[in-house]
Amino acid sequence: MKRFCFLLAIFMALLASQYAEAHTRALYGPNGTYFCIETNSDAQQVKLRIYKDGQGGKPIKTINMKLDPNDSGQNWWQAEVKGDLKGKFYTFDVKYGGKFRGESPGIWATAVGVNGKRGAVVDMDETNPHGWDNDKRPDIPAKDLILYEMHHRDFSIDDSGGFTHKGKFLALTEPRAIRHLQELGVNAVHILPSFDYASVDETRLDEPQYNWGYDPVNYNVPEGGYSTDPNKPEVRIREFKQMVQALHKAGIKVILDVVYNHTWNIDGSNFQLTRPDYFYRKNADGSYSNGSGCGNETASEREAMREFMVESVKYWVDEYHIDGFRFDLMGVHDIETMNAIRAAVPKDIFIYGEGWSAGSCAYPGEKLAMKANIQQMPGIAAFSDCMRDALRGPWDSDSKAAFLGGVKGNEESIKFGIVGAIQHPGVDYSKVNYSKAPYATEPTQMIAYVSCHDDMCLVDRLNASVKGITIDELIRLDLLAQTVVMTSQGVPFMLSGEEMLRDKKGVHNSFESPDSINHLDWDNLERYPQVMEYYRGLIAMRKAHPAFHMGSADMVRRNLDFLPVENCLVAYHINGRNVPGEQWGDIYVAFNAHKRARTIQVPEGTYTVVCRNIKCDPSGLTTITTKDGKVTIPAQSALILHN
Repeated sequence: MKRFCFLLAIFMALLASQYAEAHTRALYGPNGTYFCIETNSDAQQVKLRIYKDGQGGKPIKTINMKLDPNDSGQNWWQAEVKGDLKGKFYTFDVKYGGKFRGESPGIWATAVGVNGKRGAVVDMDETNPHGWDNDKRPDIPAKDLILYEMHHRDFSIDDSGGFTHKGKFLALTEPRAIRHLQELGVNAVHILPSFDYASVDETRLDEPQYNWGYDPVNYNVPEGGYSTDPNKPEVRIREFKQMVQALHKAGIKVILDVVYNHTWNIDGSNFQLTRPDYFYRKNADGSYSNGSGCGNETASEREAMREFMVESVKYWVDEYHIDGFRFDLMGVHDIETMNAIRAAVPKDIFIYGEGWSAGSCAYPGEKLAMKANIQQMPGIAAFSDCMRDALRGPWDSDSKAAFLGGVKGNEESIKFGIVGAIQHPGVDYSKVNYSKAPYATEPTQMIAYVSCHDDMCLVDRLNASVKGITIDELIRLDLLAQTVVMTSQGVPFMLSGEEMLRDKKGVHNSFESPDSINHLDWDNLERYPQVMEYYRGLIAMRKAHPAFHMGSADMVRRNLDFLPVENCLVAYHINGRNVPGEQWGDIYVAFNAHKRARTIQVPEGTYTVVCRNIKCDPSGLTTITTKDGKVTIPAQSALILHN
């Protein structure tokens, strides 16, 4: 017995040393589990309760945690529980002002029971699928990425998809999913929030429930609603890893959408139950700041919140082999924290986010990770709302058109997006819609897009903003929009289903709309085969030709120049001879949003046409010889040719 206690003490000491900054996670060992939690300094008591099940029932053991004698700040509480607790569940309950706040798994749970109310004791090594140790992140530089944003349920829930694991992580391991992504040509899947969130009841998954997931509960645990059995904590973990592994084998990176800027609520959040009011920003009058638009903006500049964000991101990289992160409302976070995250993970981890907030933050704007401050954050990118709205129309009106609808005055904003939001002599920044100065130092700091899960999808926006639009016209404008995106020097981004002419029945904000609104209709691939064919050719062209993703601001400035601007017509030239690895010489790209054909002037000669009149084939559609240098761009379409 003495020998057992001695070995357990050594084990616990090693755990405590190794995980001194592990915060509130259960550190499992076959002979005992170590629990620790950080509180505010005025915490009076912490109770640790051990349960047999993930919900219901009385605790089988209650332990009064002790303050760490080595912690001078009196914030750390710990408990060492002997025996094998694997498969058991736990909660913390912290006492402040004579009252216990309520049970929670703490802020650092890495496994939970159903609906995330209790932490789970799990041997993480046992959650690894076969071959996990050999799983490798695909080697794809930022400049070569093509991002595909998707929601697990949208992608696979409809019968037309033929998926076995509808709406689950495992759907992305099925041959149909992998084959489609590979045929399309995207090389990075951006999955909407996939951590444990509040708005789907995991005990009622046989009933229709839907949410995007921007309501975080447990940040470091996969969402149980996307697993085949949320009652078993290890299942969601293993299946998430299987999904990542399958995508990696297919050469596709996995980007995780993270929502550290707010929580599901305040009073019931794990943050508030553990350290009241520490993690949230407040205004001068004591009210909670609302830069998140959810009434509970977090305070990334505070030491423990910054550390939480850094360690959480590192955990997803190390444990789940995640390849990158999209930060929801990144403009709510401070610059120093974002730079700390960038420095904490390998350079090949791609980081980007929304360079804005949803409201005013109780923190100086010049210190926030806004789009205008991206130059202070090397290696971090921001979405270009300038390009998006110049193409489709302003964010504050679904019915107003822009370039795609034949509205003049958006040409410089389109050019701004084409160069990747960098400084370029060919762009008149005074005429750019939002950014009156370049915000990116390198083009890989700009995300080029025309639609995402937010707002109307592209088809719905075109239907709402272009009066009397026909299906032929809609297809032409859809393909024109994506050609601008995919030939931009920024990092291109597309919403899943755009390749099959997806619509959401005109719903602007479908975050809790039913499957009938959000699902992908896979039969559209047969209804509109020309759309998928064009997307495939366009993406293949971008991937094969470095001229469209030079990755260097200096290269873009040296090799890309614009032709004279006309209303609703933007054209440019790339000198491919100066781009390493490029096989094409002079490349001309033109976008015509008019309802009639237009012409541009190019040097006389013979050219290979690779994109024209809603067809795109990088191997060539035809050749033309110009005697007068005039080339015609058909109505509402793009033209790409080279010599």
